[in-house]
Amino acid sequence: MTSDAARPGTRVAAFFDVDNTVIKGASSFHIARGLWQRDYFTLRDIVKFAYEQAAYVLFGESHEQMDRLRQHGLTIVKGWSVAEMTAVAEEVYDELLASRVYPGTKAIIDEHLDAGHEVWFVTASPVEVGRMVARRIGATGALGTVPEHEGGHYTGRLVGEFLHGPHKAEAVRALAAERGLDLESSYAYGDSVNDASMLETVGHPCAINPDPKMRRLATKRGWAMREFRKRRKSGRRGIVKSSITGAAWITIQVSRGIKGAVRGLFRLPRRAAKPETPHPDEAREL
Repeated sequence: MTSDAARPGTRVAAFFDVDNTVIKGASSFHIARGLWQRDYFTLRDIVKFAYEQAAYVLFGESHEQMDRLRQHGLTIVKGWSVAEMTAVAEEVYDELLASRVYPGTKAIIDEHLDAGHEVWFVTASPVEVGRMVARRIGATGALGTVPEHEGGHYTGRLVGEFLHGPHKAEAVRALAAERGLDLESSYAYGDSVNDASMLETVGHPCAINPDPKMRRLATKRGWAMREFRKRRKSGRRGIVKSSITGAAWITIQVSRGIKGAVRGLFRLPRRAAKPETPHPDEAREL
């Protein structure tokens, strides 16, 4: 994080969760798709991620789900190059994520920036991914889970805590103290009840695309709510249909990419994705 010569408690910020708040669905799933297409994942890995994405769409975020993804993800990325991971994330943003940014949320982000507010993304995803998305959207920066890396490669361990639940609130308070942010005058946005602790740290909380638990909590607390998802008249049936469509997509891609899947299953050497342009600043902050 960079520091400004600001007087304590004089600046206003807006904090945004990313998945289902800024971007439709789980960004980690879309990054996983991109990595699998480049032969980083086995068939088993992508099916597991697809299952978690379907559960995320249908039922929202859960603590157990995040723990599963954390352990699975750390095991998979051990030994990977930070530069290559960031390069793939950049490509996946162009291919998939850019078109999945909610226009309504983007408009709120732009309003905050136009008002001179800082805009920070706070995500459980790796901080390198969070910073990349923040940079592409034009936000001030991002807070995220920090995977440990040595010599430019991931070790499979974390630096600090998985940025989820109460740890998001702790990170926001630490950032506010460092940058002189007035939390009482600041804003926070999230879709899941697991974002509640972050929303509670500011004077202007707002639930965006709230899952059922968050909707109940927001109603009880009197928080503002915004809905940017396009609901079908059939309601939940439409969501189920979209999840089935996603499963069909996975089936098609598996059939098309069976060579890469077999390579993964038999632990044959994978083809590394080498970016044409080096990324010397991927671990730096915005």
